[in-house]
Amino acid sequence: MVENKKRTLLIVILGLLSAIGPFSIDMYLPGFPTIAASLNTTVDKVGYSLSSFFIGICVGQLLCGPLLDRFGRKRPLLIGLVLYILASVACSLSKSVESLIMFRFLQALGGCVGMVAPNAIVRDVFPVKENAKVFSLLILILGVSPILAPTVGSYVVADFGWETVFIILAIVTTLILLSVVKWLPETKASDHSYSLKPAAVLQGYAQVFKESQFATYALAGAIASAGLFAYLAGSPFIFMELYGVSEQQYGMIFALIAAGLIGCSQLNNRILRRYNSVQILKVVLFSQSLIGLLLILGIATNLIGLYGIIILILLFLSCQGFTFPNAAALAMAPFTKGAGSASALMGALQMTFGALASALVGVFFNETALPMAAIMAICSISGLIILWLGYRRIEKAVKQDEVEQQTMEMIKKY
Repeated sequence: MVENKKRTLLIVILGLLSAIGPFSIDMYLPGFPTIAASLNTTVDKVGYSLSSFFIGICVGQLLCGPLLDRFGRKRPLLIGLVLYILASVACSLSKSVESLIMFRFLQALGGCVGMVAPNAIVRDVFPVKENAKVFSLLILILGVSPILAPTVGSYVVADFGWETVFIILAIVTTLILLSVVKWLPETKASDHSYSLKPAAVLQGYAQVFKESQFATYALAGAIASAGLFAYLAGSPFIFMELYGVSEQQYGMIFALIAAGLIGCSQLNNRILRRYNSVQILKVVLFSQSLIGLLLILGIATNLIGLYGIIILILLFLSCQGFTFPNAAALAMAPFTKGAGSASALMGALQMTFGALASALVGVFFNETALPMAAIMAICSISGLIILWLGYRRIEKAVKQDEVEQQTMEMIKKY
C-alpha cells in the first residue's frame, strides 16, 4: 500500500511538472487582445511571445538534457523552476511587447526542465512495458491545464488584468517547487562521466538520433503534434476575431477540445490491453490525416461554420491523446543510460516543429481559418509518412539482426 501511495504521489508530481509548460501557453491565450491594447501593439505581434516561448523551450531542453544526466534529476529541476518563477514575475511587469517576448523566452528556459525531467524519471523508475500507461496518466494530470487554464485565464484577464495571469503562474510554480523539494526523490545519481563540453554534448545527441527506433517515433510524434501548436497560434484570432466569441466562450471551446484529448489519453490505457503502441499509432495518424483534410475542405468550400470547425478540431486534437503516450514510450524504450538526453532531444524536436508550425500560421495569415487548417493537416500527414517509412526501416533492421544471430549460432555448432 505504501508503494502504491509513493507511486501515485510520484505520478502526480511529475504530472504537475509537465503541466507547467502547457499552463504557461494556454492561460494567457484569451488575453491576446487585451495585452495588445495594453502594450499599444497588435494581436499578431503578441503572438510572437508564444513563438519565443516555443523557441525557449526548444533551446532549454537541449541544454538541460545533459545536465539531468550529469548532475542527477533533482538539482537542475530546482534551478529551472526558480528561473521560471523569476521570469514569470518579470513578464507581469512588462511595459512593451518586446520585453514580454524576451521574458517569455527566459520563462521557457526555466520551465522546460519540467517537461524533460518527468520523461527521464519515468524511464528511470518504471519498467519499459509500463511507460505508455504512465505517460497516459501524466496526460490525465497534464490535461487539466488546457481545460482550466484558458477558462481561468479569461476570467482573470477580464477581472484583474493580464498581468495577474503571470503572477498566478509564479505562485502555482512556487507550490510545485516546494513539493519537489519535499517529496520528489532523486532517481538518478550524478554521473561525472557525462561531459558537458559542446562537442561531447552534440556527439551524445547524435548517438541518440542514430537509434532508428528513437528517430522514427520521436520525429513522427513531434511532427504530428505540431498540429496542436498550429491550433494554439491560430485559434485566438479565428474564434475571438473571425467568429466574434467572447474571452469566456473561447475558454469554454478550448476546454471542450482539451477534454477530448484527455479522454482519448485515458482510453489509450484500455486499448493497450489489446493492441500495441505501434498498431495504435498507425491507425490514429491515418485518422488524424483524414480529419485534417476534411477540415481544409470544409473551410475552403464554406460548407462548415463555427460549430463544424469546433467539431473537426475536437476530433483532430483528440487523436493527440493516443499519439503522445505511444510515440514517447516507443522513442524512449531503447535508453537506460542517457535517458535525460533522449528525453531532451524528443522534447526539443516537439518544440522545434511546434514553433515552426505556429510561426507558419502567422506567415500565411490571410484573415481566414485556412492557414491554420492546412498546417494542421500537413503536420499529421507528414507524421504518418515518417512513421510508415521509419517502421519499414526498423522492421528490415530487426530481420537482419535475426539473420545474423542465426548465422552465428550455426557457426558455433560447427
